[in-house]
Amino acid sequence: MINISPLSPENFEAVIALKVCEDQNSFVAPNVLSIAQSKTWDYLVPGVIEKDGTPIGFVLYGKDPDSRRVHIVRLMIDRAYQQNGHGTAALGLLLVKLRETYACKEIHVSVVPGNLGSERLFQSLGFMPTGETDEDGEVVLRRFL
Repeated sequence: MINISPLSPENFEAVIALKVCEDQNSFVAPNVLSIAQSKTWDYLVPGVIEKDGTPIGFVLYGKDPDSRRVHIVRLMIDRAYQQNGHGTAALGLLLVKLRETYACKEIHVSVVPGNLGSERLFQSLGFMPTGETDEDGEVVLRRFL
């Protein structure tokens, strides 16, 4: 069973130990950086993807106070748990959580160009390119709810 839990002192060490595959390192920031960003920009919310109580991934999301857009900033699944549908399950849960938390009509995410795995994952759940790129040159995708 997959669920998304808050980051806590009890799961912190396990979360920062999670890693993506070597060839994905240029696509996903380390979880410790994402956690630091959530402490710097208080609208960002870190979450832990768990399978049967064991941390297997990480999410970072929030509603940007300037653009008023709800963003999935990070979504990662540990290399040992990839290719098993956990990313799809976690993203599905996250979409429900974002809709309930922010009462939003659309959700945005950005993907590093060349990260075909993430692009396929997001598109499989209805995200479509907007034609925009963000300040880092990432491709912006949007899903209407």
